Amino acid sequence: MVLPAKVFEIKEESDLGVIVGKLKGFREEEPYQTEKGDAINLVAEILDLKLNEDSVVGVFSKDFIHIRFYKRKPVETPVTEEALFWIKRFNERVFLIVSAPSVARGVKKLLTNYVANKLSKVLFITSHAIVETRIPNTSLKELHEANPEATKLIWFNEVDIPGVEKLCLAGSDLADTTVYHNYLEHGMIWYVVFEVQKRGIVVGITRNCVVTLFSKGTPQDFINYISEDLLKLIE
Repeated sequence: MVLPAKVFEIKEESDLGVIVGKLKGFREEEPYQTEKGDAINLVAEILDLKLNEDSVVGVFSKDFIHIRFYKRKPVETPVTEEALFWIKRFNERVFLIVSAPSVARGVKKLLTNYVANKLSKVLFITSHAIVETRIPNTSLKELHEANPEATKLIWFNEVDIPGVEKLCLAGSDLADTTVYHNYLEHGMIWYVVFEVQKRGIVVGITRNCVVTLFSKGTPQDFINYISEDLLKLIE
């Protein structure tokens, strides 16, 4: 099971109890009329909201209209997508982690960003209070170099070679330090896939904090890795 997530930071002063109070009972309805003339309401709401010792956990549910073609004619189908989210304190900072594993292609590829923007407006009346986070190129470099045998794949971007946008290392090339350092001279590590050996999981990380679990594991296993290992890498 591939389980993706994205990490954001809440830049405003945040009390978890107050956050729960503001999010509890959130529900929005948007009227929609289908091509056949049927009127339906598309609902966005927060479900299963819980306050733990150092985090807030919930499910963001949103209805979309998914258009498919049948006999060359568009067919409108209402679908509901859900994204798990966690709001966690870490070293005097507060992070929002959003995971949308069930998002269908063509429905809402960027549901994680939508959730971050919506929660920002609900909590702080502005879309600028929750922002994207970054992991330095140097941190991804250190992850690989600390245990090269655990690395499965590395992508480099911002490549200065004319006509080349990205470079990739995989397979036996990962153990070739000459090739690796040559690529480092021409680009920056954008994405790395590696085995977290102490947890027995395989994850992929990008510099803009999109994290993907590629091996077997529960959402709780995944969030434990993000909370305990990944958040400390964020600049």
